[in-house]
Amino acid sequence: MTWDSLYSSAFESVRGRIGGVGKVLLAYNTNIDAVKYLERKDLEKRVEKAGKEEVLRYAEELPKRIESVAQLLGSILWSVKRGKAAELLVESCSTRFYMKQWGWDELRMGGQVGIMANLLGGVYGIPVIAHVPQLSGLQAGLFKDGPIYVPKAENGSLKLVHPRDFAGDEENCLHYIYEFPRGFTVFNFEAPRENRFIGSADDYNPNVYIRPEFRERFEEIAGSSSLAVISGLQALTKENYREPLEIVEEHLKVLNEKGIPTHLEFAFTPDETVRKAILGLLGKFWSVGLNEVELASIVEVMDEKALAEKLLSHDPVDPIAVTEAMVKLAEKTGVRRIHFHTYGYYLALTDYRGEFVRDALLFAALAAAAKAKLGDISSIDNIIKAMEVPVNEKAKPVEEALLEEYGMKDGIAEVNSYQLAFVPTKIVAKPKSTVGIGDTISSSAFVGEFALR
Repeated sequence: MTWDSLYSSAFESVRGRIGGVGKVLLAYNTNIDAVKYLERKDLEKRVEKAGKEEVLRYAEELPKRIESVAQLLGSILWSVKRGKAAELLVESCSTRFYMKQWGWDELRMGGQVGIMANLLGGVYGIPVIAHVPQLSGLQAGLFKDGPIYVPKAENGSLKLVHPRDFAGDEENCLHYIYEFPRGFTVFNFEAPRENRFIGSADDYNPNVYIRPEFRERFEEIAGSSSLAVISGLQALTKENYREPLEIVEEHLKVLNEKGIPTHLEFAFTPDETVRKAILGLLGKFWSVGLNEVELASIVEVMDEKALAEKLLSHDPVDPIAVTEAMVKLAEKTGVRRIHFHTYGYYLALTDYRGEFVRDALLFAALAAAAKAKLGDISSIDNIIKAMEVPVNEKAKPVEEALLEEYGMKDGIAEVNSYQLAFVPTKIVAKPKSTVGIGDTISSSAFVGEFALR
């Protein structure tokens, strides 16, 4: 079969069954994204004013967190130079004020939980229960209509209400998103692809603040769920990670006792101690989703430094190196599913078999292309518009390498004791935005898989 026919078949299959997935629990990070589209002259002027020599230091190696304007601008250049996303906590009040003065072009729903809630609940119509650290009026207004719920304790009982009906007016959690298109040039840097840098300026998500309702009534909240997605651990540090991860472990115990498959959406985590701690928890998850930067950062703390370097040294990313890294990660942790997404193709390594794994990836790729093409998806039927986006031609050598190494056929192969599923993605030449595409991919693939089971 051709990839276009596989895409079409997968979409129809998932669309027809996605309503039967059941309730999805989403925790822990929701925020407001203040999106700024970078302009060359403006950025160069700011770099010169902040001290070009100092800024360029951080364009070569990211700091662990941002404590100055030079670090902020250097980190933006780091992302531009590589065409790769990164996110760092902005600790300096003066730098937060600088970002606020720099301003934004638009405000959007942010945080993995917020983006996934709007997609799963607001677009796919799947009931979701979302953990929202701070429910300001502005935050609540960014949630779509649909079966999206937050727990509310009232007179000793727990109610599930739409965020707009929560009637709270707590603090705004702002993340500043600096977006750039492919070919964006600044000084002698040129972006090989579109992407963004994120400066986090809230104190709730970086500390993984968990609301009292979730701490005290988690078993009751989880009881009605069929699936769960956990995210938002990336900003933890060796100074603050212990208590949040202890709570995460408690929640995982409840979810596993209830037989609820749980996906961890991994994100770039600068702190090595935290990465090691998350690695130690991975076996308690059903599934994990990550890209090449994130996968490299995990295998690096597994003492596989040469493999980590290999993951970041080719474009497109070497699929044999990716597969080797996924197998090592699966064997070390026991996680049942590893979903890898990069620009141009996706892979899924599972300890179970079936074409539904590949078909869920195809559905996710269509959803991602639709989001890139339209900027926002208003209904599941919008996704069909991505069928006209061409399949990535540059993924052919990737497919050929997998065929030669593993005898892959129609995107499926056997590797050791695992199934490996592969799909080439659809590439939108001029995406309206890249924010939230990774979350769209991972959540669509995860729920799509269970819709098809």
